[in-house]
Amino acid sequence: MLKNIDLGEITPENQPKVIFFDAVGTLFGVRGGVGEVYAEQAKQFGVDIEPELLEKCFIDSFRAAPEAAFPHATPDQLAQLEFDWWEAIARQTFHQANVLHHFPHWGDFFTQLYHHFATAAPWDLYPDVYPQLQRLQRLHIQLGVLSNFDSRLYSVLKALKLDHFFSSVTISTAVGAAKPDPHIFTVALAKHQCPPHQAWHVGDSHKEDYLGAAAAGLRPILVQR
Repeated sequence: MLKNIDLGEITPENQPKVIFFDAVGTLFGVRGGVGEVYAEQAKQFGVDIEPELLEKCFIDSFRAAPEAAFPHATPDQLAQLEFDWWEAIARQTFHQANVLHHFPHWGDFFTQLYHHFATAAPWDLYPDVYPQLQRLQRLHIQLGVLSNFDSRLYSVLKALKLDHFFSSVTISTAVGAAKPDPHIFTVALAKHQCPPHQAWHVGDSHKEDYLGAAAAGLRPILVQR
């Protein structure tokens, strides 16, 4: 829950100008876990595999992947770079699970899988999020999303009916730097013309969100999901 944000503490004297939120693990999570979603999608292509195995293989593959940040990418290149980055992780996941060779048309499968995560279907919006964002909005605090995600985040926020809360969305792939790198926080702050000490950042990762925000001069708030 976002119980870490005590609205009783927000007064005219200490009210932040902007509060940034991480996305996955903070606002919403993967329904049933990545392994379950991957397994469901694979079954549509005739490949049966245990979700638990895929979950483990995905975690290993995701942790071994480079940062989702492309500092030299042009806007025209970004979509393909994001697609290729996730394709490599998915390929390694199914390879490690020893079922990659079971897909006669891997490209078709991954394309469907990739676009599936741009919809509301694989995501669960945490029940405390919507009322908390409404409360913050009533206080006229600017809200932004700051995430190590890709361009699909815009579609996901819209599909989950969250987009209207946020006046900025900052993603690592477009910025070319991923949390905890201070640069992504600097870019997000600039969108609101806000100095770090007037901003909070809410997230579920101790390293990326809490320590990253603190190092950049923002007030960090760690969510225990």
